Amino acid sequence: MSKILPIIKHPNPILRKKSVKINKKDLKIQEFQQLYFDMAETMLKEDGSGLSAPQIGKNIRFITVNTKDGVLGMINPEIIKKSWATEWHEEGCLSIPNIYGKIKRNKKVSCNFIDIKGKEKLIEACGLMAFIIQHEIDHLNGILFIDKAKDIEKLS
Repeated sequence: MSKILPIIKHPNPILRKKSVKINKKDLKIQEFQQLYFDMAETMLKEDGSGLSAPQIGKNIRFITVNTKDGVLGMINPEIIKKSWATEWHEEGCLSIPNIYGKIKRNKKVSCNFIDIKGKEKLIEACGLMAFIIQHEIDHLNGILFIDKAKDIEKLS
Protein backbone atom coordinates (compact mmCIF):
# COMPACT_ATOMS: atom_id res chain seq x y z
CA MET A 1 0.00 0.00 0.00
CA SER A 2 1.37 3.43 -0.88
CA LYS A 3 1.76 6.27 1.58
CA ILE A 4 1.97 10.04 1.34
CA LEU A 5 5.53 11.26 1.88
CA PRO A 6 6.48 14.62 3.41
CA ILE A 7 7.72 17.09 0.81
CA ILE A 8 11.02 18.85 1.55
CA LYS A 9 10.63 22.63 1.46
CA HIS A 10 13.08 25.31 0.33
CA PRO A 11 15.63 26.30 1.74
CA ASN A 12 16.47 22.71 2.86
CA PRO A 13 20.03 21.96 1.60
CA ILE A 14 18.93 18.57 0.21
CA LEU A 15 17.26 20.48 -2.63
CA ARG A 16 20.63 21.97 -3.64
CA LYS A 17 22.59 18.70 -3.81
CA LYS A 18 23.28 16.94 -7.11
CA SER A 19 21.60 13.51 -7.09
CA VAL A 20 23.42 10.24 -7.77
CA LYS A 21 22.61 7.73 -10.52
CA ILE A 22 20.63 4.65 -9.57
CA ASN A 23 22.25 1.28 -10.17
CA LYS A 24 20.06 -0.93 -12.37
CA LYS A 25 20.35 -3.88 -9.97
CA ASP A 26 18.65 -1.81 -7.25
CA LEU A 27 15.47 -1.62 -9.32
CA LYS A 28 14.50 -5.16 -8.34
CA ILE A 29 14.45 -4.25 -4.67
CA GLN A 30 10.92 -4.05 -3.27
CA GLU A 31 11.83 -0.91 -1.34
CA PHE A 32 12.55 0.95 -4.59
CA GLN A 33 9.31 -0.25 -6.18
CA GLN A 34 7.50 1.01 -3.08
CA LEU A 35 9.26 4.38 -3.43
CA TYR A 36 7.79 4.73 -6.94
CA PHE A 37 4.25 4.09 -5.66
CA ASP A 38 4.73 6.42 -2.68
CA MET A 39 6.10 9.25 -4.86
CA ALA A 40 3.27 8.82 -7.38
CA GLU A 41 0.65 8.90 -4.60
CA THR A 42 2.29 11.96 -2.99
CA MET A 43 2.50 13.84 -6.30
CA LEU A 44 -1.14 13.16 -7.14
CA LYS A 45 -2.42 14.03 -3.64
CA GLU A 46 -0.49 17.32 -3.70
CA ASP A 47 -1.85 18.07 -7.19
CA GLY A 48 1.65 18.14 -8.66
CA SER A 49 2.63 17.66 -12.29
CA GLY A 50 5.91 16.04 -11.31
CA LEU A 51 7.97 15.07 -8.27
CA SER A 52 11.68 14.39 -7.90
CA ALA A 53 13.35 12.17 -5.31
CA PRO A 54 15.23 15.11 -3.70
CA GLN A 55 11.84 16.64 -2.90
CA ILE A 56 11.13 13.71 -0.58
CA GLY A 57 14.63 13.68 0.89
CA LYS A 58 16.43 11.20 -1.39
CA ASN A 59 19.28 12.43 -3.57
CA ILE A 60 18.86 9.81 -6.29
CA ARG A 61 18.13 10.40 -9.99
CA PHE A 62 14.46 9.48 -10.02
CA ILE A 63 11.39 11.50 -11.00
CA THR A 64 7.69 10.88 -11.44
CA VAL A 65 5.68 12.76 -14.05
CA ASN A 66 1.89 12.96 -14.27
CA THR A 67 0.94 12.17 -17.88
CA LYS A 68 -2.42 11.81 -19.61
CA ASP A 69 -1.80 8.03 -19.49
CA GLY A 70 -0.96 7.94 -15.77
CA VAL A 71 2.16 8.39 -13.68
CA LEU A 72 5.47 7.78 -15.42
CA GLY A 73 8.50 6.85 -13.30
CA MET A 74 11.79 7.95 -14.90
CA ILE A 75 15.05 6.59 -13.51
CA ASN A 76 18.33 8.31 -14.43
CA PRO A 77 16.58 10.64 -16.92
CA GLU A 78 18.91 12.41 -19.30
CA ILE A 79 17.90 14.98 -21.89
CA ILE A 80 19.76 14.08 -25.08
CA LYS A 81 18.19 16.61 -27.43
CA LYS A 82 16.47 20.00 -27.03
CA SER A 83 14.63 22.08 -29.58
CA TRP A 84 16.04 25.44 -30.60
CA ALA A 85 12.59 26.87 -29.98
CA THR A 86 11.91 28.06 -26.45
CA GLU A 87 8.85 29.41 -24.73
CA TRP A 88 8.09 31.38 -21.57
CA HIS A 89 5.56 29.85 -19.20
CA GLU A 90 4.61 30.09 -15.55
CA GLU A 91 5.93 27.53 -13.07
CA GLY A 92 5.50 26.68 -9.45
CA CYS A 93 6.93 23.92 -7.27
CA LEU A 94 5.67 21.69 -4.45
CA SER A 95 8.90 22.47 -2.54
CA ILE A 96 8.35 26.24 -2.84
CA PRO A 97 4.65 26.66 -2.07
CA ASN A 98 2.69 29.69 -3.26
CA ILE A 99 5.59 31.08 -5.34
CA TYR A 100 5.31 31.33 -9.12
CA GLY A 101 7.48 32.76 -11.83
CA LYS A 102 7.98 32.87 -15.58
CA ILE A 103 10.64 30.58 -17.03
CA LYS A 104 12.01 30.12 -20.52
CA ARG A 105 12.35 26.42 -21.40
CA ASN A 106 12.84 24.39 -24.56
CA LYS A 107 9.56 23.55 -26.30
CA LYS A 108 10.65 19.99 -27.14
CA VAL A 109 13.03 17.52 -25.51
CA SER A 110 14.16 13.95 -26.11
CA CYS A 111 14.96 12.13 -22.89
CA ASN A 112 16.54 8.73 -22.24
CA PHE A 113 15.56 6.99 -19.01
CA ILE A 114 14.99 3.60 -17.38
CA ASP A 115 11.41 2.71 -16.45
CA ILE A 116 10.53 1.04 -13.15
CA LYS A 117 10.69 -2.38 -14.83
CA GLY A 118 14.33 -1.76 -15.73
CA LYS A 119 13.76 -1.17 -19.45
CA GLU A 120 15.64 1.58 -21.27
CA LYS A 121 13.26 4.05 -22.87
CA LEU A 122 13.20 7.25 -24.90
CA ILE A 123 10.47 9.85 -24.61
CA GLU A 124 9.91 12.71 -27.05
CA ALA A 125 8.02 15.41 -25.17
CA CYS A 126 6.71 18.80 -26.20
CA GLY A 127 4.86 21.65 -24.53
CA LEU A 128 3.82 21.12 -20.91
CA MET A 129 5.31 17.61 -20.71
CA ALA A 130 8.71 18.92 -21.92
CA PHE A 131 8.56 21.73 -19.33
CA ILE A 132 7.76 19.29 -16.50
CA ILE A 133 10.62 16.95 -17.44
CA GLN A 134 13.09 19.86 -17.57
CA HIS A 135 11.84 21.18 -14.20
CA GLU A 136 12.20 17.79 -12.51
CA ILE A 137 15.64 17.08 -14.01
CA ASP A 138 16.73 20.51 -12.74
CA HIS A 139 15.84 19.24 -9.23
CA LEU A 140 18.18 16.28 -9.75
CA ASN A 141 20.97 18.76 -10.46
CA GLY A 142 20.24 20.93 -7.40
CA ILE A 143 18.59 23.69 -9.46
CA LEU A 144 15.28 25.25 -8.41
CA PHE A 145 12.90 27.10 -10.73
CA ILE A 146 13.42 30.31 -8.74
CA ASP A 147 17.06 30.26 -9.91
CA LYS A 148 15.86 30.81 -13.49
CA ALA A 149 12.53 32.60 -13.05
CA LYS A 150 11.62 36.20 -13.65
CA ASP A 151 8.50 38.03 -12.46
CA ILE A 152 8.39 35.92 -9.29
CA GLU A 153 5.11 36.31 -7.40
CA LYS A 154 3.99 35.12 -3.98
CA LEU A 155 0.35 34.14 -3.69
CA SER A 156 -1.19 34.34 -0.25
